[in-house]
Amino acid sequence: MSRSRQPPLVTGISPNEGIPWTKVTIRGENLGTGPTDLIGLTICGHNCLLTAEWMSASKIVCRVGQAKNDKGDIIVTTKSGGRGTSTVSFKLLKPEKIGILDQSAVWVDEMNYYDMRTDRNKGIPPLSLRPANPLGIEIEKSKFSQKDLEMLFHGMSADFTSENFSAAWYLIENHSNTSFEQLKMAVANLKRQANKKSEGSLAYVKGGLSTFFEAQDALSAIHQKLEADGTEKVEGSMTQKLENVLNRASNTADTLFQEVLGRKDKADSTRNALNVLQRFKFLFNLPLNIERNIQKGDYDVVINDYEKAKSLFGKTEVQVFKKYYAEVETRIEALRELLLDKLLETPSTLHDQKRYIRYLSDLHTPGDPAWQCIGAQHKWILQLMHSCKEGYVKDLKANPGLHSPMLDLDNDTRPSMLGHLSQTASLKRGSSFQSGRDDTWRYKTPHRVAFVEKLTKLVLSQLPNFWKLWISYVNGSLFSETAEKSGQIERSKNVRQRQNDFKKMIQEVMHSLVKLARGALLPLSIRDGEAKQYGGWEVKCELSGQWLAHAIQTVRLTHESLTALEIPNDLLQTIQDLILDLRVRCVMVTLQHTAEEIKRLAEKEDWIVDNEGLTSLPCQFEQCIVCSLQSLKGVLECKPGEASVFQQPKTQEEVCQLSINIMQVFIYCLEQLSTKPDADIDTTHLSVDVSSPDLFGSIHEDFSLTSEQRLLIVLSNCCFLERHTFLNIAEHFEKHNFQGIEKITQVSMASLKELDQRLFENYIELKADPIVGSLEPGIYAGYFDWKDCLPPTGVRNYLKEALVNIIAVHAEVFTVSKELVPRVLSKVVEAVSEELSRLMQCVSSFSRNGALQARLEICALRDTVAVYLTPESKSSFKQALEALPQLSSGADKKKSRIQIRIRIRAVSRYISSL
Repeated sequence: MSRSRQPPLVTGISPNEGIPWTKVTIRGENLGTGPTDLIGLTICGHNCLLTAEWMSASKIVCRVGQAKNDKGDIIVTTKSGGRGTSTVSFKLLKPEKIGILDQSAVWVDEMNYYDMRTDRNKGIPPLSLRPANPLGIEIEKSKFSQKDLEMLFHGMSADFTSENFSAAWYLIENHSNTSFEQLKMAVANLKRQANKKSEGSLAYVKGGLSTFFEAQDALSAIHQKLEADGTEKVEGSMTQKLENVLNRASNTADTLFQEVLGRKDKADSTRNALNVLQRFKFLFNLPLNIERNIQKGDYDVVINDYEKAKSLFGKTEVQVFKKYYAEVETRIEALRELLLDKLLETPSTLHDQKRYIRYLSDLHTPGDPAWQCIGAQHKWILQLMHSCKEGYVKDLKANPGLHSPMLDLDNDTRPSMLGHLSQTASLKRGSSFQSGRDDTWRYKTPHRVAFVEKLTKLVLSQLPNFWKLWISYVNGSLFSETAEKSGQIERSKNVRQRQNDFKKMIQEVMHSLVKLARGALLPLSIRDGEAKQYGGWEVKCELSGQWLAHAIQTVRLTHESLTALEIPNDLLQTIQDLILDLRVRCVMVTLQHTAEEIKRLAEKEDWIVDNEGLTSLPCQFEQCIVCSLQSLKGVLECKPGEASVFQQPKTQEEVCQLSINIMQVFIYCLEQLSTKPDADIDTTHLSVDVSSPDLFGSIHEDFSLTSEQRLLIVLSNCCFLERHTFLNIAEHFEKHNFQGIEKITQVSMASLKELDQRLFENYIELKADPIVGSLEPGIYAGYFDWKDCLPPTGVRNYLKEALVNIIAVHAEVFTVSKELVPRVLSKVVEAVSEELSRLMQCVSSFSRNGALQARLEICALRDTVAVYLTPESKSSFKQALEALPQLSSGADKKKSRIQIRIRIRAVSRYISSL
């Protein structure tokens, strides 16, 4: 078979689905040799040859007719090839019913129109009617009664044109048995209808453009045909007649539909107005919504609505929109003022401050609200600090006796004053004071110390937020992302300009804190011009060292908390200076207070002597100094960044002088005790350890102390102080890093030795003078003459009396202190030997018996007290013997030695009997 005899073959159609009268393009092979060769074209069983237009052997254009089947083949028949086949199919969609006022690009049968006259409801205009089946699927009435549905959906309606339309009621009534797939198809139909309506006239013109061109071509062809036939010359132009007929038809149509079209125009106008109100109801309702949201505090909603309105209507030229947008701006400006007032309101939390700043930045508030907030917080902190001071000063003047500045802290068990910012890192100190005191504590604390605690607590509660607010201002976290981008350059300039201003603010807060603390704790350290602003306490008593140490701990913890906030050290230097001055003053006051306590130690002397001849006074003195130094341990200890208390030479000199003063005060107390009149002595008794085997004797329990006994006890204490106590105290001073310890020890030792020597000389004078004074009268008693005396038979009574007195001195000293016996007896013997030597040298001449008697007495005395002889006393005895005539015979010498031995033994027996 030849190529021209091959049957037609359809391989494609576009589009492949559509409603009747849809224009399609058919493509394939052997579709005919020309228009005359095409003799048949069916789509879905409907003959479409009348509308077919042969384009080429591979392309035919036609319109789909009213087919019998929903889907079918495209069959082409030609003279040359016969009946063809198709590899594709076309799906015919059901046409939508078209209302009388709906636009359509093609001519449709009357049956496809929706006649509203057959489904008109009374009282409802025809234009308000809608298709009876909006879902486009078959309606199946349910078996539910109307009454049951009305009870189930009270106050609702199944009429989709009603305001109270209930979709559930409509589906139950008309589609209770409809499958889910069909309902999904119904949803697709509703979306398609909505999209079709939204396209408007442009979509209608675009879809029917080819129809318009075809109609234009048809009219042009008719016009040319009429002109060619010459019919316009017979009874006028046929075109003119047709135009007149069309005009009359148009007028008739206008007359018929004038009322309908008028109502349509009015409805369209109303609908357009409602559409405008509905479309722009956001703007029209915005002023009222802004007020409501402001009252509820929903500032985020207001800001979002304002940003939306600004983007939509900020540059509008429509007067109505301008008017409403102006109302919006008025309320937004009021909101800016409200938020700014809340931002500057004090007190407020950091969270609220950040929130209000973000709101103001989102509202594009002019100026710099964040910086205004920083300034307001700065003034607020200063005001709180000064108000705190005024409150405590007023309370002190109203209740001057409520707080005592000299309370004993040892009996006060107070919990920890501060809980450190766990933040020191966090500072998190916020950080703040954690106090667990009972209510009585505030009545024990001096006003000034309580004020410093309250002041530091106040600063630690406010300054961390103030510092974090500045950090957030610098890094931009205060502002929203949009505001940050819009004002990034300007804000960076402001930050550079205001860094110095903020530094001055922090310095002012630190200076106020330090000066207020100085006015309370160190009033002499502030200038006279600032005394009224930072002082005004008008107190006469200075704080004790213990309360100053307590205040130092408070200020130290405050410094640690502020350092944890990463505040630069140069801004905190004033606090370090305050801590150093407080430490120095605490040391001075403690040493002065120690001197006062030591001055009162004399009143505590009980004169009770232990085995070593000591009272409790030296131990009390050492314990008092040790306790004072122990109380200064925390003050003298240098925390990180702190300087030593003794770094200044002036401070070293003052501390050294105060330490020397303490030692000299105690020495003065000893001197006062040694010279205290008997009438001033309390009813005290000398107690000794009678079980000691070394005791010569003991003083009766009810024996009152004499001046000589007091001198001995003080001398014993002085010896112990020199050998032990002062050296121990020097070690304690060195342990606590005191300076000038050598000078303190040297001066103290010199004063102590001077007192010891003076008291010792007084005692020797009291004890030796009576013995020395009794020698001369005793020697010459009974008109004794060295030139005319009997042979010696023994020592005379004056010598025995002198020895007894020496023994009494020995016993008195021994009962107090064994260590003092050699020192005292040696001096007494020196005085006796010196006087005896003087008396011997004053004798003009000795007889033989007188020389023997004198030698006997001198040697007996010398040998009796031989254990207490000193070089001076030995020299005196030697001079006394040299003043005597030498013995001429050996018999005299032998007799003298025998007499001396006998008399020494006799004296010893006599002493033992005593």
